[in-house]
Amino acid sequence: MHEVDMTKCLLLSLQEWKQQHQPEVPLVEVVHLQVGDFTCVEPDSLVFTWGALVSGSWLAGSELRIERTPLRARCLPCGASYAPQQEQAYRSPCCDHPMEEILSGRELRIRSIEYSLPDLQNSPPATQAGSARPTLARDRDPVAGSRL
Repeated sequence: MHEVDMTKCLLLSLQEWKQQHQPEVPLVEVVHLQVGDFTCVEPDSLVFTWGALVSGSWLAGSELRIERTPLRARCLPCGASYAPQQEQAYRSPCCDHPMEEILSGRELRIRSIEYSLPDLQNSPPATQAGSARPTLARDRDPVAGSRL
């Protein structure tokens, strides 16, 4: 179960992110994670492991939301984009060429973090787009380039 190791890496990345806000400790509500279908990571196991590892920590009560990215490839001989299938040995359906170029599906990264700082905790929590209260930039923090 490599999801435990993946979650530990995720927690290390978040610990580094937390240090940017010192001396305050952000109150994390949701961590948005992008997981590609070709990473061999089981999202349900990752969510379960998250709940177990954050219990009793500064991340206790936070939620891990996973956005799955489908496997997409490009056939180099004909240039067609396709969704490789394991049953077809990931070969191109147009010309049966082996998969050589992966366009998506190998992602494993933090997309964003929804959080508040102690001085903002008296106000209602930020919500997704379309709410009555606009989301502040620091309420939903993109973590660009954070790969696990």
